[in-house]
Amino acid sequence: MPSFSLPPIIDNPEGGWGPSSSNLPDQFKFKDIPYAPYSKSDKLGRFADWNDLSDNRQSTTGIPSTQSARGGGPGGRRRDGNQAFGSGTASAFAYFHVEDESSFSLVDNKAAPPRRGGAFSRGRGATRGGTYNTRGNVRGGRGGPGGRGGQNQRGGRRGWRDWEKNNRTRESSVVISPQWSMLEEVEFHRLAKLRLEVDEPEELDSYGRLFAYEKSYDRITTKTEKPLQLVDRIKYNTTTSDDPVIQELASKNVAKVYTTDVILSVLMCAPRSVYPWDIVILREGNNLFFDKRDGGPFDTVTVNENAADPPQDPAPPNPNNPVEKSAVPEVPSINSATSLSLEATYINQNFGFQSVIETAPPPAVDFANPNPFYGPEETEPLASCGYRYRLFDLGITEDEDIKICVRTEVDAYTPGQGNPRDGQGLITIRALNEFDPRAQGAGGAPDWRSKLDSQRGAVVATEMKNNSCKLAKWTVQSVLAGAELMKIGYISRANPRDNTRHVILSTASMRPTDFAAQLNVSLSNGWGIVRTVTDLCMKMPEGKYVLVKDPNKPVIRLYSVPLAAFTGDEEDGDTFEDEE
Repeated sequence: MPSFSLPPIIDNPEGGWGPSSSNLPDQFKFKDIPYAPYSKSDKLGRFADWNDLSDNRQSTTGIPSTQSARGGGPGGRRRDGNQAFGSGTASAFAYFHVEDESSFSLVDNKAAPPRRGGAFSRGRGATRGGTYNTRGNVRGGRGGPGGRGGQNQRGGRRGWRDWEKNNRTRESSVVISPQWSMLEEVEFHRLAKLRLEVDEPEELDSYGRLFAYEKSYDRITTKTEKPLQLVDRIKYNTTTSDDPVIQELASKNVAKVYTTDVILSVLMCAPRSVYPWDIVILREGNNLFFDKRDGGPFDTVTVNENAADPPQDPAPPNPNNPVEKSAVPEVPSINSATSLSLEATYINQNFGFQSVIETAPPPAVDFANPNPFYGPEETEPLASCGYRYRLFDLGITEDEDIKICVRTEVDAYTPGQGNPRDGQGLITIRALNEFDPRAQGAGGAPDWRSKLDSQRGAVVATEMKNNSCKLAKWTVQSVLAGAELMKIGYISRANPRDNTRHVILSTASMRPTDFAAQLNVSLSNGWGIVRTVTDLCMKMPEGKYVLVKDPNKPVIRLYSVPLAAFTGDEEDGDTFEDEE
């Protein structure tokens, strides 16, 4: 019968599993191969090392190519020496390579979270090889030009909402002349840290006539909408230096700084602003006058300035391209930024004119003085407007004499809430406008006709997000004027494609101080910004300066300009257009 003989058993006197380094069998050819112990609980590190590749890269898939497995190939190089395999920790390896170990990371055995969109794009017809946009341009896929990891990659991950956005650049609100010299530059994040507490103001004088607010507008709903009417009235928006009352107060040295509530609110809410603006500052002796330019950004109302994708104007033709230069200029859409701004300005003016009672009762209230801008030769009726000139003390200590005189405006009064001449029952009236919810720049706003009555909070939250700067400026103006209530009308187009006919859907009432808290508007921060700008200008010699908000960056810059700037034909910066 066949016999069975036991194979030779090699004992390991050192203990543990595996062969001993002192007693290795020759017949298995294990003598010259190093061995490293490992545990099954260790994470698998490098289970294949292909350092023989021609480009000196390490394979992370564990699938060797023909040339790399052989260690040959064109330009390949073979590494001499032996290496131990099998351990998941780098310290157990008998061979170390600095370049390999520094670029090597352990394999993560955790399940990857599911990605939004999955392995395919539902309804978009897109592949990784590249997509086509509406202009016919190819968008590179991964590794292609313009794709992820391509040579034309601009950096930063872009969300799905930004897949077709272009890098739009805005033009400055005023043309910067080469003759101007920049004196200061302040970033918005520095302005946001400023604080200054200001006491209640002193009322210097009041001018104008106020009508009572029509309370029936508070009861309007989407089912009982009322058309917005064109009301022909005169309302003045005179700049600071042209105000005869401020000129008289400046001659008496009542204050050091003179401005209006519209200009001051832009400065106090500067960190929220996105669109460009500019303030003309004139220093005469020891006085500062904050002015606006006629036709500048202070004469219109912005729309969705703070939206993620705000409305845009058509790009101007490229003067270096003869085809674009000779082309007919593109007609702005009714949903462009400029068209929407003019539409919003029209809506604000007419809603304020329409929502007051001009025929008694209740009677109109005349302030202490008549309208200072309405001359005897004027024949058209005046709008309801009252001007209150108020004095604020910006001094940090009692010895500092830095006061600012502000011309504030109120639009109406509430009957039965006290004497408006004493500042009781005063109202400011503003309006938010809805255009086409499906148009570019709508900012994801819900349909007002279906949501305003049932989900007013969602509508208000969207407007607070898309028009944060505009609402903050309106709130600051109401607080500066000492108004008890602020009326905000919700006005929409009668037809989304027609920007000439509008309807009033609702009206909201709110206290300015409470609304400021909801908007997170800090008046102390605003006063700190005003004091900082005042100190910067007081350090400069007499002359004219311009504070400019950069059109594309959160920065304001102070320029020194000639005294003849912004006067006459140079008002809109036409003199410097040829120099650009």
